[in-house]
Amino acid sequence: MTQSQDSLAPERPARQRALVMVNGNARRGREPIDAVLGRLATGGFDLELLDDDGPDALGHRLDREAGRFDCVVIGGGDGTLNMAGQHLVGRDLPLAILPLGTANDLARTLGIGPSLDQAVDVILDRNVRRIDLGEVNGHVFFNLASLGYSVSLTRSLTQDLKRRWGTFGYAMAAMKIAGQVRPFRVDFEVDGETRQTKTLQTGVGNGHFYGGGMVVSEDAQPDDGVLHVYSLEFEHWWQLAGIVPAMRLGAQGRHPSVRSFDCKELTIRTRRAHHVSADGEIVTQTPAHFRILPKAISVFAPQASEQPARFFSLRSR
Repeated sequence: MTQSQDSLAPERPARQRALVMVNGNARRGREPIDAVLGRLATGGFDLELLDDDGPDALGHRLDREAGRFDCVVIGGGDGTLNMAGQHLVGRDLPLAILPLGTANDLARTLGIGPSLDQAVDVILDRNVRRIDLGEVNGHVFFNLASLGYSVSLTRSLTQDLKRRWGTFGYAMAAMKIAGQVRPFRVDFEVDGETRQTKTLQTGVGNGHFYGGGMVVSEDAQPDDGVLHVYSLEFEHWWQLAGIVPAMRLGAQGRHPSVRSFDCKELTIRTRRAHHVSADGEIVTQTPAHFRILPKAISVFAPQASEQPARFFSLRSR
């Protein structure tokens, strides 16, 4: 007895209801996405578009109707995803990413290609990966939280600069503010141990990429269960130029004037309050308490290869 034709056909995935939000203010947020939505609908997703792309709209909708949806599709850049992340922690709703921003560092970290067609392919594959989140003073982040030079850079990197020049805007903003940067004192508190130093910039990373393609650490992965910390302890701002090539490889920790270490929890104190940015948005100020939230959120992403995390002592240079 032969099997029927229907029994030999591949099983179709169950349809999923998706809440979709697109940030029209993202660099590519005004691009037409009808074809993208059409592919998702054909591929088994029932889509419901959120008309309001304001910072609180997603949270209000999920507070009322989270149980109606199987996943959330976000179109935007890292700032948009950071905002969405605040509302997805603690909810069993996988995040699907349409990279419409300037840098799209989270998408790059996860191996999601820059084109919308590539991003849709990932969503249609329906492979879900659990990743960590960093948290600073109760605000979660995907890529990097930092203070010092990077905060000045964030303030200088206007929407117009990002729209007009894309990732080149980072370099233009950096040149604009370079001479204004001065070292400042910080206290790192880890596992009951305190280390005082002066820094131009301190970064606390969860993901792999940040800042338009800079690398947090050579072996940093978004699911390795640790925060990757570096501190640029140069005396003069112009010395930063020499470390940029290493930062694009995540090798800055090898420089004698860069402190690097991994931890699960960290407090940074400064003599006067300094602002802290997270995923390119200024969100809080020092004193800043950081911690890792292991496997805190699910994302549609290609299968990841396992890479073991390395651990450094607080005194490593």
